Amino acid sequence: MEIDTDLLIIGGGTAGCLAAVEAKELDPDLKVTILEKAHIERSGCLAGGINAINVYIHEGESPESYVRWARWYAMGLLREDLALTMAREINKAIEKVEKWGLPIPKDDKGRYLRRGRWGIHVFGESIKPILAKAVKNAEVDVYNRVVVTNLLTKREKVIGAVGFGVRNGDFYLVRAKATIVATGGAAGLYKPKNDGEAHHKIWYSPFNTGTGYAVGIRAGAEMTSFEMRFNAIRIKDVNAPIGTIAVGFNAPVINSKGEKFMQKNYAHLGGEAAPTPLRVHGPMEEIRNGRGPCYIDTRRLNDKDLRRLKEEYLDEYPTLVLYLASNGIDLKNRFLEIYGTDPYIVGGHCNAGYWINTDRSTTLEGLYAIGDVAGGASSKFVGGCFAEGIIAARAAVDYICNKNALEEVDPELVDKERYRTFAPLWRYKEGRHGPTPKEMELRLQKVMDEYVGGVHQFYLITEKGLEIAKIEIKALKEQAENLIARDLHELMLAHELIDRLDVAEVLIHHLLYRKETRWPGFQDRVEYPHLDDKNWLVFVNSRKNPKTGEIEVFTRPYEQIVPGDRYNP
Repeated sequence: MEIDTDLLIIGGGTAGCLAAVEAKELDPDLKVTILEKAHIERSGCLAGGINAINVYIHEGESPESYVRWARWYAMGLLREDLALTMAREINKAIEKVEKWGLPIPKDDKGRYLRRGRWGIHVFGESIKPILAKAVKNAEVDVYNRVVVTNLLTKREKVIGAVGFGVRNGDFYLVRAKATIVATGGAAGLYKPKNDGEAHHKIWYSPFNTGTGYAVGIRAGAEMTSFEMRFNAIRIKDVNAPIGTIAVGFNAPVINSKGEKFMQKNYAHLGGEAAPTPLRVHGPMEEIRNGRGPCYIDTRRLNDKDLRRLKEEYLDEYPTLVLYLASNGIDLKNRFLEIYGTDPYIVGGHCNAGYWINTDRSTTLEGLYAIGDVAGGASSKFVGGCFAEGIIAARAAVDYICNKNALEEVDPELVDKERYRTFAPLWRYKEGRHGPTPKEMELRLQKVMDEYVGGVHQFYLITEKGLEIAKIEIKALKEQAENLIARDLHELMLAHELIDRLDVAEVLIHHLLYRKETRWPGFQDRVEYPHLDDKNWLVFVNSRKNPKTGEIEVFTRPYEQIVPGDRYNP
């Protein structure tokens, strides 16, 4: 299937939906197309809903105070220009989504109900259907169940993308004047804490497999900060977020001795109000040193609090409520055990992603990145994804206005990409032998867990382990050339595996290059255990040379825009 469009958006999640609607509002005659791997009504990180938006500029705060807080969260290293431009758009973006139908409770003065310093409460179980309806009303063309396998490039300019239909088996060739990547980050690189049939019971969306990163890596786009992984502290087994309890109900974290250990043992790292890297570092260190298990203490909550707590989880993580009910757990008499997750590569909580300009354009002409694939500005969360979608749409529409025609695609390139797309399926039909995606996934996750600081290693990373991992990943990439897929669903899994291998390779290079520990709990370098502002107050960036296949790693300078102490929020 051949599609010509003005603006192509890869990924119909939160950021992608906002970008699509904004583009149509700016120019109703523009042809906007979304390619979505799942179905736009229940896709992406918010498929199951949310109960809060974690960034809103309340009265008494400002975009500048937000930047100071986000900089502190990122342990002093942040693209302040990106955070500032995003913060200036967040409130208007949230109000726009509220008008589309997102229920947001207010106080008696008409102000959004606060959740901590920056957040607001929402009734967001149906946020994705609400966003999907807005996209439909804007008359955006949506192709569901389409897996994007590569970007189309011409002289370092992105001119579209290719992929295939998971349900119909069609090959999709999309030519576009501008392209926005909004596919989310990367899960599944590491062995999860839960295994067996529960291996997809993880914190991040298991269907966000790094495709948005991988297509850019292969095209030669510049990437940043992959070494700033995201490891979350979550309710053990169900992986439910603890912020609802800790922030919303002021429940403390304790160790097996009943100690509020964050303040007692980690005060020099920030104490109870520590940035998120340290919030996972503290409990995992307690467990590693024999003071676990660790818990979140809900004993002081009354019946009214407990009911409200469960209601909030029903908007975001109903599994926890079912878990409590099916196991007869009374939170007034029993603690909730907490533990770390497997690592993820995300640009919403961390800095990992494309190196972008303030208009969200990447280093490849015609390509923009938003949401979790956009790097440099951690702590954007949902509100920031809203804002980035709007910012990128404006820039892309301006860019499109200056282009008169679509680029012609080299037929040989199309044939090459068609073969690459369906090769695992064709190999199987020809009776050739090779590894399955599941077999290679297990091997990839074992390598990453054991040698690249997985949860089972308490996130500890050694120089020797990373060197071994480089060799192992190279071997896996060679084996992936013989991958087989028995049907279209397994073909999707094969490409997800290929994409994760490319992301893992870049991640390992980034971890090796940064010789300090800037984010304890996220990036623990055993040989370099301390933060080193003198030598490493820089962004670690990379680019894969499309001609040689070599990954070139280098640094970009940090620029402070907002005055103030970088380690004080």
